[in-house]
Amino acid sequence: MKKIILATILGTLLSNNANAQVAIGKPSVSSVSASLDFESGNRGLILPWVTSTANHVAGTLIYDANAKKVKVKLIPTGSWQDLSINAGAVNLALQTPLTERSNAKVSIGAPTSTPGILVLEDNNKAMVLPKVDSPHLNILNPEPGTIVFDTKAQQLVVYNGTQWTFWN
Repeated sequence: MKKIILATILGTLLSNNANAQVAIGKPSVSSVSASLDFESGNRGLILPWVTSTANHVAGTLIYDANAKKVKVKLIPTGSWQDLSINAGAVNLALQTPLTERSNAKVSIGAPTSTPGILVLEDNNKAMVLPKVDSPHLNILNPEPGTIVFDTKAQQLVVYNGTQWTFWN
């Protein structure tokens, strides 16, 4: 799953000449403050499924396949914040036999040594999440690790493979 998503993002970035601002599914970003911006619709961003939470930098968002939860690594403590509350479900059958490329990385902005699959390098821009009206009703087959912004409830929403969790 990670490899398919990374290949899609990489293809999009290459077609945009790896600019410091990238729009996916639309002609341009919605704000000068956005480094990555997604088209609105009934789709979300699927976070990387990882089986180890070691060696990640603060600000990293992941789907922890062992705990079956969406997590973010906090600054400055370096601890993981659980965004899923309850454990979900995931089928790793497609991912398990694949060999991970530990050096695979896509950067938006000036590349640095920060590790990650997709690294937004700018320190003055942010990612604009996919916007979905009531994702728990409108994303019909979400994958574990899906993350969106609910435009109706005005909340961050994550899917852990079993249930949606809403964050103010």
